[in-house]
Amino acid sequence: MAAAFFNALADPAKARAISAGTAPGNSIHPEVLAAMREVGVDLDGIQPRKLTDELARGVNVLVTMGCGDTCPIVPGARVEDWPLQDPKGQPPDVVARIRDDIRTRVRDLLVRDRVGGG
Repeated sequence: MAAAFFNALADPAKARAISAGTAPGNSIHPEVLAAMREVGVDLDGIQPRKLTDELARGVNVLVTMGCGDTCPIVPGARVEDWPLQDPKGQPPDVVARIRDDIRTRVRDLLVRDRVGGG
């Protein structure tokens, strides 16, 4: 959700987001797909992927989502941890709250880093 919002709102000439996890599932959870469709973001066809050293190389900001001690260390990257509830298996109203929280955090990040779209 965060990468999708970031890439929709950021100036693509300044920044883009890559979504990856330390233990990604096989697919995006259906409740997340539905919640994002509600706000006009289609995640169909997106495959979760593992965060690798190669994928992380060159990132400026690493946003983690409550992984605590298991969060990856990416040399040179600023780390922001957003302790968020996992939407997996949650009812639609909870997933919508998580989605809206993520969208707000992404907007704040874009403003702070001055990479928002025009």
